[in-house]
Amino acid sequence: MLTYQFTRDPQITDQQILDLYRQVGWTAYLQDPANTLAALNQSTVLWVTDATHLVGLIRGVTDAHTILYVQDILVHPDFQGQHVGTELVQRFLKHYQNVGQTVLITDPEDKTLKFYQSLNFLEITPQTYGRAFVLERRF
Repeated sequence: MLTYQFTRDPQITDQQILDLYRQVGWTAYLQDPANTLAALNQSTVLWVTDATHLVGLIRGVTDAHTILYVQDILVHPDFQGQHVGTELVQRFLKHYQNVGQTVLITDPEDKTLKFYQSLNFLEITPQTYGRAFVLERRF
């Protein structure tokens, strides 16, 4: 049975977190592991575990009133395709249901587009909403 909670279970180790990033191929987060762990500590995180193992997480930055920025959604490959990512997003958005705007930036893969559209996110284009900008400093 999967458990979803906003507090980090003490059994989730830093190594389990870094392993999850590695298992999903997010190697940029592994270049400075201490920085990644510090970012998680300064963010709102919804954790999902199976007994004592980390299955996934969603991480956001928010003022809890006007803006929620979703930064990371990770699901262990063994649990992908089982709606864990959908459940993470839905629970996270429900928790912040009174926040006016939720923003995320993701890769351009078709499966990612379909996933977020299935959750009622709108792809930003100049004709429909506005423009998205990013200043990348991780590399």
